[in-house]
Amino acid sequence: MPILISNPFLHFEAHDMPTRNVVLSEHQHELVETLVQSGRYQNASEVLREGLRLIEERERIEEAKLKALKQAARQGWADISAGRYADVADDQLEDFVGQLGRRAARHAKAAS
Repeated sequence: MPILISNPFLHFEAHDMPTRNVVLSEHQHELVETLVQSGRYQNASEVLREGLRLIEERERIEEAKLKALKQAARQGWADISAGRYADVADDQLEDFVGQLGRRAARHAKAAS
């Protein structure tokens, strides 16, 4: 069942915000209704704005992770080019990775 979130032809004196019609699945409609009825949100628009804020936050976090990963890759390639790496035999790889994990955990704990 579609739910009409707002009417683009109505203007609110207090907030003159852009409006948009949104079609929701029955499940999404019920979720919005449940959240509004819980009193946590005053209306469907508040629920959707909160959802959009969460998406924005997730996008920022993912962008930061990607940036950090790209930087780590650049640093890794630079280290390899400069000869700063350890050659690990296949049968020792699991132990080596475990040591790296423990070292990273100690470093993270010391930094916090």
